[in-house]
Amino acid sequence: MLEKTAQEQIRELKERKNAAVLAHNYQPAEIQAIADRLGDSLELAKAARKIQAKIIVFCGVDFMAETVKILNPEKRVLVPDPNATCPLAGMVDLRELELLKQKNPGAAVVSYVNTTARTKAQSDVCCTSANGVKVVKSLPEKKIIFIPDKNLGRWVKRQVRDKEVVLWQGYCYVHKQLITLEKVRKMKALHPDAVLMAHPECNPEVLELADEVLSTGGMTRFASKNRANEFIVATEEGLCSRLRKENPTKLFYEFSEAICTDMKKNTLEKLLECLRDEKNEVLIEQDLLEKAKVPIERMMKIS
Repeated sequence: MLEKTAQEQIRELKERKNAAVLAHNYQPAEIQAIADRLGDSLELAKAARKIQAKIIVFCGVDFMAETVKILNPEKRVLVPDPNATCPLAGMVDLRELELLKQKNPGAAVVSYVNTTARTKAQSDVCCTSANGVKVVKSLPEKKIIFIPDKNLGRWVKRQVRDKEVVLWQGYCYVHKQLITLEKVRKMKALHPDAVLMAHPECNPEVLELADEVLSTGGMTRFASKNRANEFIVATEEGLCSRLRKENPTKLFYEFSEAICTDMKKNTLEKLLECLRDEKNEVLIEQDLLEKAKVPIERMMKIS
């Protein structure tokens, strides 16, 4: 008798344990294939609330799993690899943030969801790359402290001219360092008819060349509806697995070196072991959970 594949074992465990797998768009293709939900940060945050499963295995990085736990405290949230972290989320020093707040009295702190629960707890409202502009526009405060991604903050600042936006100096190394202007120009020269979709975490000079500036969820929707047959995808390369699967007649060109090594720490084997042994549970103390939940809830009401 043939040994069951990892995929088959995961499917059986999900059914037996009443579990669901949520996977970010940057996850490896084999994890995307086994997931119950795929999406960007906002989509997965919303999906987590609707899923009836008692156990959620979150395939992404740590801050995303924390967000799911914050919104679903009654559920067990597990991660395949607890070492899958986000360098961008780690760029916020809470002492420096407190000093910045003191220098800018009355300013609202808008934290990108790519932050830890402790950072969220010190924020007024959260946002994603999909709704950052909408969130900032909705606030009554005229001064905004935007943390931690400088490029996303710049993009928001360009769209919201009637507010002063104070930028934190954080960045995503994939979008800032691995998707450069030179590489984008070469890609456009190779594929002159392709539509360039760029994530707002990219550098400003890349966004200037983009036909569309979109979150990963926005890219999936845009690519499926747009009449173009070719797309250059300026974000982490994992998104192209989903784009190709959902649009088999279209061509997608990724930046092959644009890899988030933390996102790729999750594997089928780790997912299977995590679900089988119910290990690597995300635990957040109640006081912190309640404080971090407030800005997330506020974001979800706005969006």
